[in-house]
Amino acid sequence: MPPTTPTPLIKVDIKKPAADQGVLHNRWHPDIPAVGTVEVGEVFRVETIDWTNGQIKDDDSAEDMKNVDLTCVHNLSGPVAVNDKEGKPAQPGDLLVVEILNLGAREGDEWGYTGIFDRDNGGSFLTDHFPHACKAIWNFEGIYCHSRHIPGVRFPGLIHPGLIGTAPSHELLKIWNERESHLVEQGEAAITLGSVCHTRPLALLPNAKGATLGTLPKGPAWDKAAGEAARTIPGRENGGNCDIKNLSRGCKVYFPVFVEGANLSVGDLHFSQGDGEISFCGAIEMSGWLDFKCDIIRGGMDKYLTPMGPTKLHVNPIFEIGPLEPRFSEWLVFEGVSVDESGRQHYLDATVAYKRAVLNCVDYLSKFGYSKEQVILLLSCCP
Repeated sequence: MPPTTPTPLIKVDIKKPAADQGVLHNRWHPDIPAVGTVEVGEVFRVETIDWTNGQIKDDDSAEDMKNVDLTCVHNLSGPVAVNDKEGKPAQPGDLLVVEILNLGAREGDEWGYTGIFDRDNGGSFLTDHFPHACKAIWNFEGIYCHSRHIPGVRFPGLIHPGLIGTAPSHELLKIWNERESHLVEQGEAAITLGSVCHTRPLALLPNAKGATLGTLPKGPAWDKAAGEAARTIPGRENGGNCDIKNLSRGCKVYFPVFVEGANLSVGDLHFSQGDGEISFCGAIEMSGWLDFKCDIIRGGMDKYLTPMGPTKLHVNPIFEIGPLEPRFSEWLVFEGVSVDESGRQHYLDATVAYKRAVLNCVDYLSKFGYSKEQVILLLSCCP
């Protein structure tokens, strides 16, 4: 069998606004047209831009991180429709099997960034301790990265997409918007940790400002879609903003199909990510490319996915992690307990315990010549 050369399917221009490229979108909506179609078994390449569309610059100032426009972020490449060998598209109720064959940085753009968002513009998991914007620029050398902003550190990354998923149906989109609106309407009463973890927006509701909707033409249909399209945070039944650090070469994902063709989209590429993006912009964000191969399991949703909710749409993808990851022979483990900084006990609360573990680690590593902000950035992106 001859070697398989990927078909270039989606090409992007990192210097061009996302809204002018036609192959990018930053909202989830069933009416966003597919920009290409592939057949099962076909190897194809998709290029991506960084999640802010070039708002963060390779310099030593954090002003861009402080003032980043969060209404227009998470530009995804796609959607891509998938047909079987007979030319029949994936159908609602099927599973779309997506295999990541290869991925990497774009030639001439071998750098990325990690940032702490300002408390008044996004915040972070520890924004009550670190309220001001900060960033680190990373340069890539093969599988390794290093930063002039955190000197003396070099580690191997594991490139992966932070965002990947299929398009929702109109019915599923309605479910998303209703449940997330209800959460926002409750305000701080909806959460139990308001006094422990700084309150960020509970959900990002539909907002036409900053919306990019691929090739959907401007007009009444565009206005309607922009007003109801789901934002890319949080992750949902279609996959979406999953931020799984091991979703790299050799991985397969079994996505539920909600619309004809499945309409796969991908973006928010990371060179590396820690166990949780504790600084919010916490991975090493980058532009890049991915090589994919897809398959369709007819009727796979009923066969393999069990709904965890009131409808058959309340399912989630299955992620089959590949065999590659950086290998470390020694490490430290920092324990966290379910007691907040005021000394108040919480009942087996994993969020409080995780926060305590992170703070313990930050305090320890800061004893070796690094600022606590540098440690936060490092913990956010080091695998």
